[in-house]
Amino acid sequence: MQKTTVSFKRIQQLAIPAIISGIAEPVLSSTDAAIVGNIAEYGTESLAAVGIVGSFLSMLIWILGQTRSAISAIVSQNLGAGKLKDLNNFPAQAIYFNIGLSILVLLSTYFFVDEIFKLLNAKGLVLTYSIEYYNIRVWGFPLTLFTFAVFGLFRGLQNTFWPMIIAGIGALTNIGLDFAFVYGVEDYIPAMGIKGAAWASLISQGLMALLALLFLLKKTEVSLRLRFPLHPEINRLVSMSFNLFVRSIALNTALLLAVREATGLGTNFIAAHAIAINIWLFSAFFIDGYGAAGNILSGKLLGEKNYTSLWNLTKKVTSYNIIVSVFLVIVGVLLYKPLGLLFNKDPEVLVLFYGMFFMVLISQPINAIAFTLDAIFKGLGEMKYLRNVLLGATLFGFIPMLYLGKYMDWGLIGIWTAILVWIAWRGIALVIKYYRKYIPLIEG
Repeated sequence: MQKTTVSFKRIQQLAIPAIISGIAEPVLSSTDAAIVGNIAEYGTESLAAVGIVGSFLSMLIWILGQTRSAISAIVSQNLGAGKLKDLNNFPAQAIYFNIGLSILVLLSTYFFVDEIFKLLNAKGLVLTYSIEYYNIRVWGFPLTLFTFAVFGLFRGLQNTFWPMIIAGIGALTNIGLDFAFVYGVEDYIPAMGIKGAAWASLISQGLMALLALLFLLKKTEVSLRLRFPLHPEINRLVSMSFNLFVRSIALNTALLLAVREATGLGTNFIAAHAIAINIWLFSAFFIDGYGAAGNILSGKLLGEKNYTSLWNLTKKVTSYNIIVSVFLVIVGVLLYKPLGLLFNKDPEVLVLFYGMFFMVLISQPINAIAFTLDAIFKGLGEMKYLRNVLLGATLFGFIPMLYLGKYMDWGLIGIWTAILVWIAWRGIALVIKYYRKYIPLIEG
């Protein structure tokens, strides 16, 4: 079998499409936030609601969407070991596993949205808007999880091109529908405000799911016919997914606690935090493009037992992502004020945002290291260690720093200091593990 190459060209072939497809989900939320934040009446309250709901939905998507990484790791490792044909009915079983989980979670949250958003300190008009937005957009959740499962299969097969096409069409559709539904089109579409943003996202997610289904059936030999018995790799999928679920719960506990504390400071604070977190998420998924290339190739290299190339891959994608992060910092500095105005025009919100946005920029190089290694470790199947790292970072790094900042009355600065500590903890732990486990394999 031909050895996998980790050349600059091959990494770009995987990373660039992955960057485009990876930013689709944050584009959905960021577009909603930017559009509703500029509604003439109650724009700040609408922005706050989108920030709260967006964080909660991101939590659900990230928790269950981790099966994408597990599917990708299993497929890529079997591909590298020359055992791809042995997977036979695994893809269909994995996809139905994802859909079933998504429906279960949807039903378990749909009837408790009032309590959930009150727990996040939403009240008054912000609470009303949050419920209205969520009750529409949540139905796109199973569609997104189906799309993610298909993306996982494509990634395992070393293909990021089709996910890029699907995600790009979805993002562009969402942007166009946001303008049409939120503000309305005279004589054709009435202005629907925040409900329009939710409908725009739901329709876009439905379109992406449909395209994912079509590409899966047309571009691969994968059958969606569910056959039994269960494939042996399903046990590993469930194990990997469980560890990633726990990891994602820890991850999203941190993000939701940040939202809760920002909401508790007041409407203007959560609006400013919503702007910052949307920009942070956008940049994080941007960085994740090269991480995706590392994720895809590392699994295949592990299957080949090609440890020298694995080390070369790790060095290259980490270096590329550090360069990307520096670029993002420069863009952020140059567009420091326009970025705030893109989301909201309220002077009080903007003062708060401008007072802490520098921390989002500081996080970028740290993100580059942590997120790149995180992606590579997923490709290597190190889900248990990733789980333990996130639990430690959240329980012993983020939470103590968050409440120290609250006690010291640092406001949004305290919240984002906790986020920086949280990311740095993850990056350091992954660097140590990599050097202890994988560098010796090269020498062996």
